Amino acid sequence: MGQFDRTLEYIDQLQHAATAAAVCERLLGITSDFGLTALMAGTVPQPGTPAGQQKQHVLLCDWPGEWLERYVARNYVDHDPVVSHMKQLQAPFQWHEASQGIRIDKSSGEVMGDAGAFKLRDGLAFPLITLDGQIVMVSLGGEAVELSVAEFGQVSLVSTYAVGRAMQLHTMADKTIDHIVLTPRERECLQWAAVGKSEWEISQILGISEHTSEKHLLNAKSKLGAVNRVQAVAEAIRRGYIS
Repeated sequence: MGQFDRTLEYIDQLQHAATAAAVCERLLGITSDFGLTALMAGTVPQPGTPAGQQKQHVLLCDWPGEWLERYVARNYVDHDPVVSHMKQLQAPFQWHEASQGIRIDKSSGEVMGDAGAFKLRDGLAFPLITLDGQIVMVSLGGEAVELSVAEFGQVSLVSTYAVGRAMQLHTMADKTIDHIVLTPRERECLQWAAVGKSEWEISQILGISEHTSEKHLLNAKSKLGAVNRVQAVAEAIRRGYIS
């Protein structure tokens, strides 16, 4: 089975999850093969939000209980370099990248050190922007994370889909889902983007200019309410445009 076919199989598992807890369980069943054994996804609270209100922002969670309590009690969200990096970036990254090129102060160093003590030494994280402009931060962690470039893309896509599915269940969006029309070219470009092809590679495959392939992808992202390629592909799969 090819990697993209395996990704579609994972997504089918997630699509049949009937609750957010089931989404979480099935996603970790997939990502644990890569050393990612814990998950946290939720909207970002405003700086200074009281600890008692921070848990209300959680969408999906399978984090060590004691670590979550400490994270909230010590207000680590305001000092976490991974959260800071997510606010600046629109693409997936590994946790260790968040500390590269920035000055780690005592507070942020304490966050990363404490995470390691709970067997969360590295991970994968990315932000999702909802249609109403909220930032959903998604973070998967573990003790020994091993991801090739292709696996990194696969896990990012599946995780993006999982969060979208959880939000769909949360809002019952299935009942009122808007109908979006993608052109055949937009679908083709998304299909090739889903298997990791660049704009230039897509242009060569389809016999169009690189500018045109980029334009098709931008149009598709806009129609799907996505801020990046990964989110656009995940949404296109959810809506049945890619199979």
